[in-house]
Amino acid sequence: MLRWLIGGGREPQGLAEKSSVQTIGEEQIQNPYTELLVLKGHQDIVRFLVQIDDCRFASAGDDGIVFLWNAQTGEKLFELHGHTHKITAIAPFSSSDVSEDKKHLILTASADRTVIVWDCSSGRQVQKVSCFHSTVKCLTVLQRLDVWLSGGSDLCVWNRKLNLMCKTSHLTDAGISALLELPKNCIAAAVGKELIIFRLIASNDESEGWNVLEVKRLVDHQDNILSLVSINGKGCFSMLLVLLLIVWDALDWTKQASECNFWDSSVHPDAQPEIKLSQSPNETSVQHITSDEECVFAAVGKGIYVYNLQMKRVIACQRTAHDSSVLHIEKLPNRQLISCSEDGSVRIWELREKQQLPAEPVPTGFFNMWGFGRANKQVNQAAKKMQENTPMYVLELVGDLIGHSSAVQMFLYFGELGLATCSADHLIILWKDGERESRLRSLTLFQKLAQNGDLQLKF
Repeated sequence: MLRWLIGGGREPQGLAEKSSVQTIGEEQIQNPYTELLVLKGHQDIVRFLVQIDDCRFASAGDDGIVFLWNAQTGEKLFELHGHTHKITAIAPFSSSDVSEDKKHLILTASADRTVIVWDCSSGRQVQKVSCFHSTVKCLTVLQRLDVWLSGGSDLCVWNRKLNLMCKTSHLTDAGISALLELPKNCIAAAVGKELIIFRLIASNDESEGWNVLEVKRLVDHQDNILSLVSINGKGCFSMLLVLLLIVWDALDWTKQASECNFWDSSVHPDAQPEIKLSQSPNETSVQHITSDEECVFAAVGKGIYVYNLQMKRVIACQRTAHDSSVLHIEKLPNRQLISCSEDGSVRIWELREKQQLPAEPVPTGFFNMWGFGRANKQVNQAAKKMQENTPMYVLELVGDLIGHSSAVQMFLYFGELGLATCSADHLIILWKDGERESRLRSLTLFQKLAQNGDLQLKF
């Protein structure tokens, strides 16, 4: 089953929370990241990290400079200069030409209204496009169609030679904030409170070009769309979109249901009475969404919510996972989740099953998409009975990484090589598995002693 979701903000309702941020002591047994490397070079906020291959990544931000790094050693490989304003988007752009060796390229867009293609092997500028009428806010590469898209005040389709193939008419001065590839050559573009569906259609002539056609506008959203994510699973083709809580059927683009009770005190029994103007819009906004084949993980204000696709309900949540808004979350290969926040922290969570007490209330807000409203009592009672008979989970804090002095914008997970984080403090930090690094150092020393003949075995 193929689904996709969108997340956005809403006006604050001013609810204060009783629960405090969960803390963890110095003994962090399940936190492997006990060593860190601080990478310096940027002169302003570092907003973007993008993985190039298994051991290289690029960083970019408000200083307009792109750095290429070695994720194992922290070595700075290249410093790429070409933009004159802050960088607004970055995307990997690997060559698919079978006639030559695969090249690792990256695309960068800037507030200087240019897009540059960089060669990651040489650090050189391959090509520059300067024909934009507004800032490009997002970039998406469609490997299957061998094209890339830029989103600004309009949507543009480019080939690998950076020739403009087609574009839409002017959409909005605010610009496209996010793009998502859909099946059947379709693209979803987030434009303020609207979600516009476009389809790429092959040209009738022999130019091997494309035309872009607007298919549908979903205009029932009450707030700006901030995040788009695709969900891939098994089964027949269907699609799902969610925006605090609007559910769309992507086959005919009709509205299936909506839920506006996320901050309703009846949904959250532990919430205090309403206090006007006590929260900023960020605290009730979906800042980021990620997923795997089983669950959707949403960063909402200071909290994290886990929605299980099979159970069709929220199975765990931390309403105050950080002291400030959660900016980025990712699911690890195991049952762990990483989040970073404006408070400068990076936290590791583990999804654990817990024993549910009969009288314990079940959190039903946000992603409870199968029993909207209170009109259908039979549906609500059936859903309540199902929840009572299914296991509940808890997000347990197992690691707290403190190293940045300002908001952590995002991170990249490199498996055994560790974790890379970027921040408003102008720094990038590589978090390393301390035990693994210690073993590698011991092995290196052992090999060096053996080569120099200084290693004597005594029996």
